[in-house]
Amino acid sequence: QVQLVESGGGLVRPGASLRLSCAASGLVFSFDTMYWYRQIPGKQREMVALIARDGYTNYADSLKGRFTISRDNVSNTMWLQMNSLKAEDTAVYYCKAEYKRWILSSSTDAWGQGTLVTVSS
Repeated sequence: QVQLVESGGGLVRPGASLRLSCAASGLVFSFDTMYWYRQIPGKQREMVALIARDGYTNYADSLKGRFTISRDNVSNTMWLQMNSLKAEDTAVYYCKAEYKRWILSSSTDAWGQGTLVTVSS
């Protein structure tokens, strides 16, 4: 069974930094593109950033320059470095991974349970 576990959330003051982690596990052929999403209270879940297995990254336009996504393909771990945090970054942050169970299987999504980030003075 594929499992994604996020960690690193918490309460921080505006301007602070925080690093989220997402550990992926399970018997799969490969974890491919991985994502960070967030859901701000009262709003729809939105994509924050993605990182492909080859290291290609893409970010939500509004977050470029403050957030950095990275991953380690050996440990199947992904991180989100968040700098200069603002109150409007308060949200539950989720990781998602596309994976293939076998070499010829189609891609499937797995989600983590989310980690809460609260930015408040």
